[in-house]
Amino acid sequence: MNPMRTLSRRGFLGAAACAGLHSAPARPNIIYILADDLGWGDPRCYNPNSAIPTPNMDRLAAQGMRFTDMHSPSSVCTPTRYGIMTGRYAWRTRLKRGVLWGWDTNLIEPGRATVASLLKSNGYATGGVGKWHLGLGDGAKTDYAKPFALNPTSHGFDWFFGIPASLDMDPYVYFENDRATEQPTAQTPGRNEPRGVFWRPGPIAPGLKIEEVLPVLGGKALGFIRDRARQPDKPFFLYFPLTGPHTPWMPLERFRGKSGAGDYGDFVVQVDDLLGQVMATLDETGLARNTLLIFTSDNGANWTPEDRQKFTHRANAAWRGQKADIQEGGHRIPFIARWPGRIKPGSVSSQLGCLTDLMATVAGITGAELGPASGEDSHSLVPAFEGKAGTRQAIVHHSSEGVFSVRQGSWKLILGRGSGGFSLPKTIPTKPGEPAGELYDLASDPGETINLYAAQPHRVLELTALLDRYRSQGRSR
Repeated sequence: MNPMRTLSRRGFLGAAACAGLHSAPARPNIIYILADDLGWGDPRCYNPNSAIPTPNMDRLAAQGMRFTDMHSPSSVCTPTRYGIMTGRYAWRTRLKRGVLWGWDTNLIEPGRATVASLLKSNGYATGGVGKWHLGLGDGAKTDYAKPFALNPTSHGFDWFFGIPASLDMDPYVYFENDRATEQPTAQTPGRNEPRGVFWRPGPIAPGLKIEEVLPVLGGKALGFIRDRARQPDKPFFLYFPLTGPHTPWMPLERFRGKSGAGDYGDFVVQVDDLLGQVMATLDETGLARNTLLIFTSDNGANWTPEDRQKFTHRANAAWRGQKADIQEGGHRIPFIARWPGRIKPGSVSSQLGCLTDLMATVAGITGAELGPASGEDSHSLVPAFEGKAGTRQAIVHHSSEGVFSVRQGSWKLILGRGSGGFSLPKTIPTKPGEPAGELYDLASDPGETINLYAAQPHRVLELTALLDRYRSQGRSR
């Protein structure tokens, strides 16, 4: 199918393309869709050999910019979400490894600036729908029978509807703003078969059905967009962190068998369909021409060696590793941005970027100033949107087990050996005479196959010193 003909049929192309670049209003609406565990190799616009049809991701890339060197600050959920919201690496907080649970204390420090609070203070209506996963308590185990002391509305959101953590972690409830919409008075025995259809046993709200969560969240997000269309003079921000394609892989019946990658691939098809619904709603309401729409993922896909043996699909493309790992497959992610009049359709950026960059990006869009104690690890993507060089020169990654890496230019240093995450071996003990870490030149060795740690001691020293400086000074911007 001709993608340009498709765009024209939907009414978007004529209105946006005729306007020309650099003619968009200064304060666009901003929608940030965060897929959960979507790999770099899942969208066909990134991987032509993908076994999963992703027409809406591909169409968004044709209408906007596709980033090829974008990364999550961590290779698992919670720390990445903290980085997105605050523009700060989560390893600077109490969370040194792993993720939070739905019962845990809120990770965002009271009074810390967030993307939502910055935009709210600059006249935006701020809404959120989806997986929060940043804690709802204030020091003790969260009591779902009471209002939450710390919640999204404590951090700049006018309204938030979602679930506390991942959809395989109890308690299984919806919450709105500062309280559960229904108490988790029932119990689910959980499930762990077939592969990927997994959630833990625990308390559940009687009205919550696991397979219905993503459609329910989608309906809430589309409703928010339509509501905002009735007040076109006030720009809005919608943060939309999805529950898929994270486990449990439970696509609706109409999506089953639509991919060549089993339940996982079919669930990605459902995620792609939801993106298409957002795009269609923006077109129908006339909001598309003045909306910056970003679609990305929180980390790499949980695609194991067993999955690769069963299917030809490569969810993380040719990158080494998977979700939770310090290797590229753990944190190199798809990132697509569409901003009519500001981003050239069909463009591709090789600019090094990180999901912590949303904070400085929205500051650049609104003209807001970031103080020294906010967005410490955030760099604006606005220059990249305009085809110019950005200011980010290096990036720090963090695995689920707390292993660090630092990347500058094409050089990547890992402080340790092994995946530091889900892949085996997780750690490799250092024997006398062996390198203590791993060093790769991604320009010539994108698969991280040739360890240059012993051959390039000066690079090791330089990158180690850079990471030490970023740690000690409390910021990298």
